[in-house]
Amino acid sequence: MKTTIVLATVLLACTTTPAAAGLSGQERKVAAAVDGQQDWAVAILEQLVNVNSGTLNLAGVTRVAAQLRPEFESLGFTVVWKDMAATGRAGHLIATHVGRRGAKRLLLIGHMDTVFEPDSPFQTFVRKGDLANGPGASDDKGGVVVMLTALRAMRAAGVLRDANVEVVLTGDEEDAGAPLADAREDLIAAGRRADVALDFEGLVVLDGHDMGSVARRSVGDYVITTQGVTAHSSGIFSQDVGDGAIFELARILAAFRAELPEPNLTFNIGVMAGGARAAFNADATGASAAGKTNIIPGAAVANGDFRALTQEQAQRVRRKMEAIVAHHAPGTTAQIVFGDSYPPMAPTPGNRALLTRLNLINADLGLAAMPELDPLQRGAGDISFVAQDVDGLVGLGTASTGDHTPAETVDLRSINRQGKRAALLMYRLSRE
Repeated sequence: MKTTIVLATVLLACTTTPAAAGLSGQERKVAAAVDGQQDWAVAILEQLVNVNSGTLNLAGVTRVAAQLRPEFESLGFTVVWKDMAATGRAGHLIATHVGRRGAKRLLLIGHMDTVFEPDSPFQTFVRKGDLANGPGASDDKGGVVVMLTALRAMRAAGVLRDANVEVVLTGDEEDAGAPLADAREDLIAAGRRADVALDFEGLVVLDGHDMGSVARRSVGDYVITTQGVTAHSSGIFSQDVGDGAIFELARILAAFRAELPEPNLTFNIGVMAGGARAAFNADATGASAAGKTNIIPGAAVANGDFRALTQEQAQRVRRKMEAIVAHHAPGTTAQIVFGDSYPPMAPTPGNRALLTRLNLINADLGLAAMPELDPLQRGAGDISFVAQDVDGLVGLGTASTGDHTPAETVDLRSINRQGKRAALLMYRLSRE
């Protein structure tokens, strides 16, 4: 870690509710400025949601960026659009605010794309009282609105001017472009410049409690291919023919299930096929196979992913998978090929110290302390690309249900709650 936030006393080590110190007069102005923006926040959220920005809708992602550019420019940010056509994606919006020399440098992370492409029937924002249903209403257009709400409140209270803030809104978080190193080059560089990273993806609420997120697991794809001797089925398992490609694939998957499980690790097979011939389609979202019951299969394929909490765990599990695949059944061969992966964001002491800081703010706002979220409750995300270089927190966006489905529904009340938390945390950090 380049920077670790250290508290003289870790106030939450032995208690779930930190001692309240109360908000300063300046901080009360920040909180009041958040409260005054609810109508604006809902209105701009509706505008953003009603523009389809599925990851592969490059024009739609670009339109969302065009909507957001003046919002950041009006706050004194210098805004740059980074075209990412070379990776097959639209681009990233990068906004920079230069504040007081020597103040902490804050990196704010969000994304403009959604999982809903133009052919989805789920396209519009529908408000239902304090709730709103729509594609990306929470993930992550709601998070971007929280980010803007917090920054606008800081400006209104006169405290944004001293803050050094860099915003990176990616256009391909839901389906990253390739090569991944190029798709995340700008974000990684921003992380190396920062002292703190704050990720504005959704707030997780469990049993009525807002949760604090200090970790995200990695995600890595892999493809397994197996080969066997094609012959009449009467010769299966013989010395001359062996086990065939499908039994070899079954052996590998059974060994994964038996030998890989450990805390914080998950692994999955998404698609598989086998027969005399078997192959994936171009993007490995489907497969075709052909064969007969009396022919020993000569080919089998499977793809999947695995998720780990630390880099060490990911590397160890990968070595175990490679060893299992290399131990072939008679008459067969097999290979495993790993694709690009999102790195993990491990639960470091620096990340936990940030959550402690956030819980002090919760106490001052009269809100309950946020317990640490089990990382199994979150997927992979962009902040993981900077986690090796800077301390961070996840989940500063809106509370919601049904994300990534047509039931995606955001709790509009959470915009104010999260806006206050984010604005006050940024204000306190920017004074250091």
